Amino acid sequence: MADQGSSSQENVSDVIVIGGGPAGLGAAIYSARARFRTLALDKNPFAGALARAEKIYNYPGLTKVVPGAELISLFRNHAESLGAEVLQQEVIGIDFKKYPFEIITLENTYMARSVIIATGAMGRKPSIQGEAEFLGRGVSYCATCDAAFFREQAVAVLGDLPEIEDEIALVKRAAGRIYCFTKGGELPEYMKDEKKIELLRGYRVTDIRGRDVVEAIAAVDPSGNERVFTVAGVFIYLHGTSPITDFLAGSLELTPQGCLKVNHEEMSTSVEGVYAAGDVTCKRIRQAVIAVAEGCVASISAGRFVSTKARKAK
Repeated sequence: MADQGSSSQENVSDVIVIGGGPAGLGAAIYSARARFRTLALDKNPFAGALARAEKIYNYPGLTKVVPGAELISLFRNHAESLGAEVLQQEVIGIDFKKYPFEIITLENTYMARSVIIATGAMGRKPSIQGEAEFLGRGVSYCATCDAAFFREQAVAVLGDLPEIEDEIALVKRAAGRIYCFTKGGELPEYMKDEKKIELLRGYRVTDIRGRDVVEAIAAVDPSGNERVFTVAGVFIYLHGTSPITDFLAGSLELTPQGCLKVNHEEMSTSVEGVYAAGDVTCKRIRQAVIAVAEGCVASISAGRFVSTKARKAK
């Protein structure tokens, strides 16, 4: 294992991986196997493209069709069995000007000697009429941050189950009523008898309305009829195909397409000691096996960086 340094550095990870998809967990497996202190921060185990895939049968070693979520669980269990720590926390900021680097989540701030970014490409730009206009004035992407502002008020939650289960649970603790717009899925058993939650499957949300703040949300039901719901807040958890890089706040160089720019030979970014892998770097072919391979390369490169730093420090 790399030299852990002085006691003041004992809580510093050798490698922090941001993202819990195939690229991130592939990197965590290789880093932990090489006996580097490894921490993986995963926003939500159901959030990635692979986890949302219903059937996987082309991954090497699989002899039966499995859901993507099951394959992700195998990756996670493998990483943890080798000593990696995997935490469900969303990264909201970073500081690459400090060393060790600082990684900031809603719950904590972590330090790392190297970082691998594997956040994927399911980000999106505001697409619902009124979404951008009312951001911060009733529209939110973070229940942990904003649910308490809507105590005993009606709110809407947009997204797919079971991915948004945790978000609904947070909103439920504050809101008086929840309109849950989802393509499919079921509420967990402990929520099914909740009279305050109305599950609205197959609705297409058309716009968010209000004056100074959100006052209502309009949606078209599966029969084509418009319904307007009076709400004070709208929590949005929808996906697109844009690389997820917003938490980086311009600290790394991007391509004109908004992807993280990397040297593909070692998956290095514009900041020394910071690497990236998977769909956040963008590619024509998006497959789990390619993402895992890039995670492996990024992990090996991060390990070399950490080891070189440790040697020079002696």
